[in-house]
Amino acid sequence: MAALAPLPPLPAQFKSIQHHLRTAQEHDKRDPVVAYYCRLYAMQTGMKIDSKTPECRKFLSKLMDQLEALKKQLGDNEAVTQEIVGCAHLENYALKMFLYADNEDRAGRFHKNMIKSFYTASLLIDVITVFGELTDENVKHRKYARWKAAYIHNCLKNGETPQAGPVGIEEDNDVEETEDVGATSLPTQPPQPSSSSAYDPSNLAPGSYSGIQIPPGAHAPANTPAEVPHSTGVTSNAVQPSPQTVPAIDPDMYTTSQGDIRLTPEDYARAQKYCKYAGSALQYEDVGTAVQNLQKALRLLTTGRE
Repeated sequence: MAALAPLPPLPAQFKSIQHHLRTAQEHDKRDPVVAYYCRLYAMQTGMKIDSKTPECRKFLSKLMDQLEALKKQLGDNEAVTQEIVGCAHLENYALKMFLYADNEDRAGRFHKNMIKSFYTASLLIDVITVFGELTDENVKHRKYARWKAAYIHNCLKNGETPQAGPVGIEEDNDVEETEDVGATSLPTQPPQPSSSSAYDPSNLAPGSYSGIQIPPGAHAPANTPAEVPHSTGVTSNAVQPSPQTVPAIDPDMYTTSQGDIRLTPEDYARAQKYCKYAGSALQYEDVGTAVQNLQKALRLLTTGRE
């Protein structure tokens, strides 16, 4: 992909989007679709913050140039031309990062890459808002990921051993972004798991992330975005993909006649969405998720119900 023209210095008013723009730069070669939507989110957010100050207008103008250049380069990519595909791509990517970090956390493997993966996952969930409001599950994942990144970062910084796995979250804690991972305001000791606000990602209902069903705690493939870079100097066990259990196919779905079933345009749109989610899951070789979403599409088309 051709290099993009550099942006002018970031105005102080746009501090809240600096990490989203950095994530975009990091993904220019790794995943241009993610880079595109990170910039789109930064553009939309920046317009809401300040579109009148000269330095802000200049910055947003250059950012718009980058977006137009990217859109031209990705003109034949469905993840850019079709919002349903783009949303599925971004959600799958964010969830894979989240699961990688969550697995490392549960296994007690605390290192800079897993902290960054937690925090980047939370930033990408921010970006999903370009497609509309977040689901409750998305909101919970974002808060948990950002909190975990801050908590583990602070523990390692202070020479303390983090508590592995799900812990309670204090509702009134705001995460402040820093240059390292993006947070320093959280307490170095988390509330005890018995807290009424305890949050366990594995307790989320099936269908989290807008219908993408991935077994909680499942290992992300070794080639996920969160793969440990050699330059970190951190020793960490490689995350290997765990054996996948492919969901059984319900034979009744093959024999159901459409009969008098009348599908609405919304039904067709939802069925298309599940098929797009399945295609996106296959990009990560996640057969179980692909089959589950295809089953949901088939059930909707044959019975008119989900």
